[in-house]
Amino acid sequence: MKSLKMLLRFAIVGGLILLLLIPLALIKGVINEREAYRNEAYQRVAQSRAGAQTLTGPIRVVPWTETREVEVVDAAGTKKKEKQVEQGEWLQMPSTLQVDGRMQPDERRIGLFRVPVYSWNATISATFADDDYPAKEGRVYGTPYLTVGIADVRGLVGSPTLRVDGKALDLLPDPGPVRNIATGLHVDLPAFDDNRGGVLKASTVELALVLDGSRSLAVVPVGDDSRIALRSPWPHPLFGGSFLPNQRKVDAQGFDAQWAVSSLASRAQQQLRSRGDVEVESVSVELVNPVDVYTQADRASKYGILFIVLTFVGFILFELIKHLRIHPLQYLMVGLGLAVFFLLLLSLSEHIPFWMAYAVSAVACIGVQAVYLSGVLHSWKRGLGFAAMLSVLYGALYGLLISENNALLMGSLLLFGVLASAMWITRRVDWYELGASLK
Repeated sequence: MKSLKMLLRFAIVGGLILLLLIPLALIKGVINEREAYRNEAYQRVAQSRAGAQTLTGPIRVVPWTETREVEVVDAAGTKKKEKQVEQGEWLQMPSTLQVDGRMQPDERRIGLFRVPVYSWNATISATFADDDYPAKEGRVYGTPYLTVGIADVRGLVGSPTLRVDGKALDLLPDPGPVRNIATGLHVDLPAFDDNRGGVLKASTVELALVLDGSRSLAVVPVGDDSRIALRSPWPHPLFGGSFLPNQRKVDAQGFDAQWAVSSLASRAQQQLRSRGDVEVESVSVELVNPVDVYTQADRASKYGILFIVLTFVGFILFELIKHLRIHPLQYLMVGLGLAVFFLLLLSLSEHIPFWMAYAVSAVACIGVQAVYLSGVLHSWKRGLGFAAMLSVLYGALYGLLISENNALLMGSLLLFGVLASAMWITRRVDWYELGASLK
């Protein structure tokens, strides 16, 4: 019967641990909800200013229409000829493409949320080789044009400056009927002498523009040889897309990144020419906040059950070894106090730096636990001892949060250390005798 009593106590503690998963899950839901509000703030800025930007081009486009006679058989089995008309366009990519620009960062506030935005002062130059369009029966070529794809044209500041072979041209809205370029600008080029075919002469294109955007900027490497250089005083870039920079420098003064992409390594040209709607390869950089409080709070909350388990293990050892009687409601109160830490951390981190929010939340929760446990354990010394243990746990958790690359290793070492300590403390305990001594 005494052994059954000890097993019952362990079962009650295990049930309380499972019960405390409910407030931890609710707190995690609050974190996800606040993160969703943050994402809504990003969308509101994108709707009112300009969203994430993608530059595609410049590309030379030659539209064509082809008419041919085909023989068809109707439902009655009668053969007849009818005309079929097919339309399309040929995309000529630049031989060389050079994109250079500086992203000037800023922030927009939507309530409590800060959204990183930028203004990109860019210069683009491209060279095109001669391109031959041979005559083909039934095919008629339209007026060639130059297209530049811009994901959100609302971000254009002023009028872009375009020069083709040194001659200034005015860009017009709409990128033309290029399937995988939804929005942008275009300008007509000199037409062929004969609409049945001809040679589109080699050309040099120079484009200067100022483009506003939010969070991220991407450039599609459309050239046979694409050289892209992006600079910014923002010190926390996240490089993405299909290609990482060949050279980059990131420090407290900002970043300077350069890409060199060949058409032999990129499928961007084939993807732009494809008939289906596909995601085109690009190089990109995102302006991220150095500390995402919601990601950090979410990661911290995942260790909540570990805090509760370790604290309850300490409680039950005190209860058994020191013959202290701790009521399940007292276990529950301590567990709820540990869970509230994560909610307090989330709410404070929206107003003050994360490290400061963590320190304030930890000090407040440890102080409350110290006072409460001194009464539960009938000793200030024991209460302060448990508070010291909690301080070590909170310190270890903060180390896990700031050392993302080593979080798994540090977490494993922490668990191993706790288990080894518990085994060392209880190595001489006679559990049969201890069970027999329970009241």
